[in-house]
Amino acid sequence: MTTKMPANLVYYIYTGATALLFSLMFTVSGIYRIELANLTALQLVLVGTVLEGSCFLFEIPTGIVADVYSRKRSILIGLIIIGGAFILEGSFRFFETIIIAQFLWGFGYTFLSGADDAWIADEVKGENLNEIYLKGAQIAQFCSFIGILLSAMLGYFYINLPMIISGILFIFLSMFLKVFMPERGFKPKKRKGNSYQNMIETFKEGLSFISESKILIIILFISLIYGLYSEGFDRLWEAHFLRDLSFPLILNFKPVIWFGIINSAAMILSIIAVQIIKIRLAKTGNIEKVYLLVIINLLTVVGIISFGISGNFKFALMTYLVSYILRTTNQPIFRAWINQNLKSSIRATVLSTVGQIDALGQIAGGPIIGVIASRYSISIAIIFAGIVLSPVVILYLKAVKSEKLKETI
Repeated sequence: MTTKMPANLVYYIYTGATALLFSLMFTVSGIYRIELANLTALQLVLVGTVLEGSCFLFEIPTGIVADVYSRKRSILIGLIIIGGAFILEGSFRFFETIIIAQFLWGFGYTFLSGADDAWIADEVKGENLNEIYLKGAQIAQFCSFIGILLSAMLGYFYINLPMIISGILFIFLSMFLKVFMPERGFKPKKRKGNSYQNMIETFKEGLSFISESKILIIILFISLIYGLYSEGFDRLWEAHFLRDLSFPLILNFKPVIWFGIINSAAMILSIIAVQIIKIRLAKTGNIEKVYLLVIINLLTVVGIISFGISGNFKFALMTYLVSYILRTTNQPIFRAWINQNLKSSIRATVLSTVGQIDALGQIAGGPIIGVIASRYSISIAIIFAGIVLSPVVILYLKAVKSEKLKETI
């Protein structure tokens, strides 16, 4: 008698649980680092840099576990490492232990990256896969929202409590999946050569393809700029609210409640915005997509700079939410535009290269913005992040000309 559950049900439980547990952690982690661990602005950004560096470093070698040994084993290992990392960070309020935890969290995440989607694809043999992915994404959105609310409620009593509970539950999730997760469709793949050599070759091959197309060169530089500005902004927006602004005294809410409200509002508004964009995308061609990207990125630059100069809570809240929604809607349009400019034979290689360039941008740009925040102010660092993003508007305008030229040929 088997104890295994249907693969699609396990996938829904997995996507929902991980989304909830990540929200449980991330809703309070910024407040924890700023208020309890007293990290400086530079240290806050370095935390993110270590995470990105760990993900970049281990993405390829950990993929071997999922491809050669077992998708399930890779997922179980990843969940345990992530759980341990979250417990470590929530238990010790020191910069050094937080850095170690981020390194472990990045390492653990690479075991999950791609392995979960590949596992369900193997188990259902590709049948109804789009429906499963879509339902999984919807469940994840709902559970993320619940996770934000739970984190705010638990964090009201002890800021680190949601972090530790999240870590413990990640380990329990791994134990649950060990018992109930089936793996019948997996077929091990043979790997040739060294993984890092393969990564470098893929990177070189991607650059070779990109160098032959003006539009792909523009896309590469846009990806680099996205990486350069985003890490600093993502790590400092909470610190701007906590250290530069004052929360309203309504009902004497603690900051954790305010961040729960902000994150909940941002999630709901972005879900609505993305749904509207998806409907619009189905009716637009390449040039229309690029014009839309010009407008979105111009407004994002204005939004981020306005958030940086904001001196009161209401204006900061409005500009942050606008920036968040614009960034969320930008991603699917950008990906759709990239894919429309790629031949099927080179798509995976070029997308991999674009992803690596973005990651390198985050690793390089984060510390620079962190130094500016440490030397001058968090506000100036956020303004600088907006200025760093601004060249993408010019690049998108150049892309419009290239797209028009393509249509006339």
